[in-house]
Amino acid sequence: AALAGGVLLIGAVLAGNSLVCVSVAAERALQTPTNYFIVSLAAADLLLALLVLPLFVYSEVQGGAWLLSPGLCDALMAMDVMLCTASIFNLCAISVDRFVAVALPLSYNRQGGGRRQLLLIGATWLLSAAVAAPVLCGLNDVRGRDPAVCRLEDRDYVVYSSVCSFFLPCPLMLLLYWATFRGLRRWEAARRAKLHGRAPRRPSGPGPPTPALPPQTPPQARRRRRAKITGRERKAMRVLPVVVGAFLLCWTPFFVVHITRALCPSCSVPARLVSAVTWLGYVNSALNPVIYTVFNAEFRNVFRKALRVCC
Repeated sequence: AALAGGVLLIGAVLAGNSLVCVSVAAERALQTPTNYFIVSLAAADLLLALLVLPLFVYSEVQGGAWLLSPGLCDALMAMDVMLCTASIFNLCAISVDRFVAVALPLSYNRQGGGRRQLLLIGATWLLSAAVAAPVLCGLNDVRGRDPAVCRLEDRDYVVYSSVCSFFLPCPLMLLLYWATFRGLRRWEAARRAKLHGRAPRRPSGPGPPTPALPPQTPPQARRRRRAKITGRERKAMRVLPVVVGAFLLCWTPFFVVHITRALCPSCSVPARLVSAVTWLGYVNSALNPVIYTVFNAEFRNVFRKALRVCC
């Protein structure tokens, strides 16, 4: 059962996230600032399916025993920490980018936006590697280590990595998303009120007709173009609460269980529970493409085109 489930999960993660990357690269309508981060998130899921899941499934097939070298176990733990951290940091980077775009629109220069997103994405991967680096630097090589078990051996590092990768960024991310969507609603309400106030009124009685509005000047035309771009970005942003909710639903049990084991060594945590929450966390990597398909019409249309070409 573990082997079949693992193969299905790896196949779903590879197929779905590859389709996300190809779709954004091929379809101009999907090339929005938000979707650049979604591609980075998909890349983390692809690397997880290639580098982490095969070894995890192999260990599960062996009943949880680790039959390979300790060095390979350390590499597996480091990649696992880095890629999970990269996922949450990418979601945090989206929240920062969208908050700046909504709260400080004048300073958010769209012409230089692509460079800004690339810098944020690069920073997320560097910070993720920094969180995972201690495992590769010998932190996991402790005295009395059981070579038949592959896990993070240092309890202090488990607490440190859990706080850095999950418990610290998650509240910050949720706060920024709340502020972003609150500001976006206010902006939309003000925009509707402004457009309603500018609408020409029909004369209620005799008199000269109301003069037509003057033709748009170039600055007004530029503002309208920006509004269209903002509308496209808003469509991409609608999927974010679902992506964040799915991530928290899948990964919160994992981090709660592991930090509990680290802080309470005497607590008895069943091995089946540890395995179950780990599987649940990895399932999240296959969910995101499904979420994009259900909640984003542009992704859905591109996915249909791609499937028609392939099939």
